[in-house]
Amino acid sequence: MEFDTKLIHGGISEDKATGAVSVPIYMASTFHQQKIGENQYEYSRSGNPTREAVEKLIAELEVGTAGFAFASGSAAIDTVFSMFSAGDHFVIGNDVYGGTFRLIDAVLKRFGMTFTVVDTRDLAAVEEAITPNTKAIYLETPTNPLLRVTDIVAVAKIAKSHQILSIIDNTFSSPYVQRPLEQGVDIVLHSASKYLGGHSDVIAGLVVTKDDQLAEKIGYLQNAIGGILAPQESWLLQRGIKTLSLRMRAHLANAEAVFNYLSNQPLVSKIYYPGDPNNPDYEVAKKQMHGFGAMISFELQDGLDPKQFVEQLHVITLAESLGALESLIEIPALMTHGSIPRDIRLKNGIKDELIRLSVGVEDQKDLLADLERGFNELKRSEKNVSDSKVHSQA
Repeated sequence: MEFDTKLIHGGISEDKATGAVSVPIYMASTFHQQKIGENQYEYSRSGNPTREAVEKLIAELEVGTAGFAFASGSAAIDTVFSMFSAGDHFVIGNDVYGGTFRLIDAVLKRFGMTFTVVDTRDLAAVEEAITPNTKAIYLETPTNPLLRVTDIVAVAKIAKSHQILSIIDNTFSSPYVQRPLEQGVDIVLHSASKYLGGHSDVIAGLVVTKDDQLAEKIGYLQNAIGGILAPQESWLLQRGIKTLSLRMRAHLANAEAVFNYLSNQPLVSKIYYPGDPNNPDYEVAKKQMHGFGAMISFELQDGLDPKQFVEQLHVITLAESLGALESLIEIPALMTHGSIPRDIRLKNGIKDELIRLSVGVEDQKDLLADLERGFNELKRSEKNVSDSKVHSQA
């Protein structure tokens, strides 16, 4: 089946018992066992028909053999890291989601794990950071919030040459845009609250692998730790996934229009977008992505207040998260990446003037008019400051 068809008919797409074309929400905590050891399900933490449906679907979409659904993206990441032990070392990207940084810095380091942070686009730096006790390379591509693009095939080859794992957070792309398992990666993660769910109504995380041994380990930990996705959320997630292609086509078209608009906006000093031909990562993005995603970050000119800009918008929603039908905008330094100390943020290129925009599926005219409203407010503010200086000098 082609990808668009898999979205609708992949995995477990109908109820075997009744033929219902929407897998029911099985709100059962336990299941009747006719004979000991011969049951399909026993307890919903260990397995649930609704959760199984979405797990099989994401495995098929990511071209893996096993999928696992969790209560959040953070729960998914934590469960994957739970495969490892004190003393294990990891190479991680220098531009990861703030929640991932918090998990690493405040939790995993306390358990004796060590981490070396590198720009994963620099393949020599990745190679140099690997030590005898390195167990995995962990990265995002495109990254959050600077949309840096790492060569997936190259990193996967480095990992395999050192007999370590490659783990990629594919949230910003979704399997519509890129499928890292096809490019040699061992484990793919998603915050499924984003593009996969798509409707700002579910918190969920997903993990996919095509390696049977890894699948066995992750499945064991999913059950042992218990951070599983509940039946109601599993159903919502599968319903959202069915329209992924329809939504992504609109997301990508709108993002391109927004990029073109921002490129001609004098109050913007820099744009981060994989589809920018002047972006140093453009050729890598073009090689491994189907389209360039719908995330755009941009910096205002020095001295301009990003709060003043985002708080003037009417159509674009000021909110954390991304990948939703509605366009969402935020200030990483104050919101999603606020848990990262300022000196580290600045070192990694996350300036105070940086704004992250998740482009939704609204009409392009309304989106561009809303952005214009925000920039007009900044211009008025600049003029007022200039006039004030003139009056004070007089």
